[in-house]
Amino acid sequence: MNVESFSFFKIIFFFILIIFGVNSFFQGLSDLNNFNQNINFTKPMETQENDFVEEEKIKKIDSKKIDNNQSLPIKEEKLKEKLIIVKKNDTFSKIINPYFDKQKENLIIQNLNKKFNLKYLSIGQKIYLYENNQKEIVKMILPISFNKDLVLHIKQNSITLHEENIEIEKDFKSLKFKISSSLYQDGIKAGLPLAVLAEAIRLYSFDIDFQRDIKKDTIFEILYETLINVKRNTIEYGDIEYINLKIENKDLEYFIFFTEDGYIDYFDRDGKNVKKSLLKTPIDGARLSSNFGMRKHPISGYNKLHKGVDFAAPIGTPVYAGGNGVVEFVGRNGGYGKYIRIRHNNEYKTAYAHLSGYNKKIYKGARVNQGEIIGYVGNTGNSTGPHLHYEIIFQNKQINPMKLKLPSGKILEGSELQKFKKNIKDIYARHLYSLYE
Repeated sequence: MNVESFSFFKIIFFFILIIFGVNSFFQGLSDLNNFNQNINFTKPMETQENDFVEEEKIKKIDSKKIDNNQSLPIKEEKLKEKLIIVKKNDTFSKIINPYFDKQKENLIIQNLNKKFNLKYLSIGQKIYLYENNQKEIVKMILPISFNKDLVLHIKQNSITLHEENIEIEKDFKSLKFKISSSLYQDGIKAGLPLAVLAEAIRLYSFDIDFQRDIKKDTIFEILYETLINVKRNTIEYGDIEYINLKIENKDLEYFIFFTEDGYIDYFDRDGKNVKKSLLKTPIDGARLSSNFGMRKHPISGYNKLHKGVDFAAPIGTPVYAGGNGVVEFVGRNGGYGKYIRIRHNNEYKTAYAHLSGYNKKIYKGARVNQGEIIGYVGNTGNSTGPHLHYEIIFQNKQINPMKLKLPSGKILEGSELQKFKKNIKDIYARHLYSLYE
């Protein structure tokens, strides 16, 4: 084979290789496409299970969100408040009549009377009514004391009633001033509340003559409680904690103390009660209209022993407890009309007759403090006009109050005296702190 033949053969062989290679390339490309079309791009079983778990978690979370939304409390409807202040000649029925039908009105009155006698609704008493969007009164609040409300929820077919205690903040206030004209006038000028001033005068009424004993530049000082009703933003005044009147360089100091027998009372530094045991006149500003002794009875016309003293006063004038004690009788008592009798100890009692009504806190067995209002002057029973008939009973026999030599008050002894001595240190320190802070 010559050289030319050999070269021709190589060219032919090389050309065949090229054709074969191109064919193989396109065949492989076709197979690859078929493979890609048939391949299953799914994740491994473990991955699929994990995705399923996550999906379930999402569903549960969404479900909880829905449940929580469903359990959210419905926003309470805002009620419109109406304030009513009791005026002269108002009755509770008259006040609420425009807002309720007769049946609902009677139901409200029946429920309220369980906790508060509506007959004693006084002028100036506040009543709060709450109106919904449909102009219906659905709630009522009746303040029955400085720190307690009666709350009524009024529904279509029922009424619920409960007492609500109101938060009270307590603080102390001290004053010290010189008297230039009178304790009353200078007390008012110094900013002493009238209720506190009246109690201070009452405390000293056993020991001094305000007209003769108090001279110019007499020093007076006092520590008393202030009580703040946070809800109503109102103030009342509590007990006098400490009081001192310096007369001719002598201190008439009184300290408050809660005794072991359950009374709040006032004592000097030695533990002696500053009050006498019984009041001769348990009423302010009244005229003595009939004394103790034999007289012609104004109704029967016969001469008869008048076993008490009468004080003429307008109906409604407050009557005070003659001393610390326990109410032994309250109610109607024949010719005495509306009547209260208080037991003060084993020997002494006091009685109050012809009353027009009773303090709502007075009931048989109630403890009372001297000077506390127990009732009001009236004209009930065998009476010819408004007055208080007052008796002091000693060993179950009426005696003349005007001639009574009053026994002295309690004197603290033993452990009770030691407790009192500790208390007065705390009280006096509080007085000085409040005075000079």
